Amino acid sequence: MVRPGRALVAAGTLTAAALAAHTAINLRQLRTPSPDAPACTEPVDVLIPARNEAATIEATVRSALAQQGVPHLTVTVLDDDSDDATAAIVEAIARDDARVRLVRAHDNVPEGWLGKPWACARLADQARGSVLVFVDADVVLEPHAVRALVADLRARGLAMVAPYPHQQAHGWLERLVQPLVTWSWVATMPLAWAESSTRPSLSAANGQVIAMDADAYRRAGGHAAVRDQVLEDIGLMRAVKVSGGHAATVDGSALATCRMYDSTPAVIDGYTKSLWAAFGGPVGSVAVAALLSLAYVVPAAAMVAAPTRRTRGIGAVGYAAGVTSRALVARRTGEPVIDSLAQPASIATFVTLSGLSWWRHLRGTNRWKGRPVSVPSAQQGQ
Repeated sequence: MVRPGRALVAAGTLTAAALAAHTAINLRQLRTPSPDAPACTEPVDVLIPARNEAATIEATVRSALAQQGVPHLTVTVLDDDSDDATAAIVEAIARDDARVRLVRAHDNVPEGWLGKPWACARLADQARGSVLVFVDADVVLEPHAVRALVADLRARGLAMVAPYPHQQAHGWLERLVQPLVTWSWVATMPLAWAESSTRPSLSAANGQVIAMDADAYRRAGGHAAVRDQVLEDIGLMRAVKVSGGHAATVDGSALATCRMYDSTPAVIDGYTKSLWAAFGGPVGSVAVAALLSLAYVVPAAAMVAAPTRRTRGIGAVGYAAGVTSRALVARRTGEPVIDSLAQPASIATFVTLSGLSWWRHLRGTNRWKGRPVSVPSAQQGQ
């Protein structure tokens, strides 16, 4: 008879191996928009929401202005009631470059809206181009990024292209959890099916950079359709698919760079503000945490602490599968492959942050950039 503990370890190992195989298949299908894309002849609006981003906004705006092969480019920054030098920095750039526009927002976020969707909606109202490129204020674009995204958008008849930028990680907690941003969807999302399907559930997007056909954006309802969603990026892709459009998730590691959080407290606050909303509710969060723990924590623990050599061997195979999946993605996206060895610790940290996110959400203490992160009570139980 197979011991229950060994059966659990075997189940985890099989799951990790299956996800490693799926990772390898996905990476063969994952596209990187070409740096050799032709010049873009369309008018393009780069739209940057910014709230207290004085430390990063200049690099972001200047990288947008440095785009090559995009002669009809406008860069619009919405200063979302910042109390630092964000607006002054953008104004100084605008004095020397007429392509830059600054929009000031001093009014309160309307009831029923969260801050970022409101800022993006205001920016879209200012746009006149046929392509909208939403860029977070801590992202640095490569000179070919915009024309590559527009070329991919048009060549495939897409409504939306969602590249995942290269994630910079310096502190110990950043290095544990930031690589999971890209690894998670590469390991789990059936990419070819997702691009050809309009099923909203097959959506993975990163709001750091999103390129959209302007008409498709408006048909989907724009950011008004996701006004109360913490994960407005995924919500926007779902809205595009509901409206009949197609969307693609692509490798953006050669297009843009972002350091999402610059300290350990910022990592904790940044993830806890949104993880509670990532999996459809508490049941989904528990299910995902259990599956990830089974695949990546249980085998590693068994490899070290199981009482029999056979069970330790099964655990070692599972650990190796988890590391392989993570390392394949790291090699593709330019992240340190050595950090893949910490995959069990990364997953355990992610599960802990998910639990903390729910704790803060239920207590109403989740905040970001000085504002509460909340949704209407009717949505909280979904």
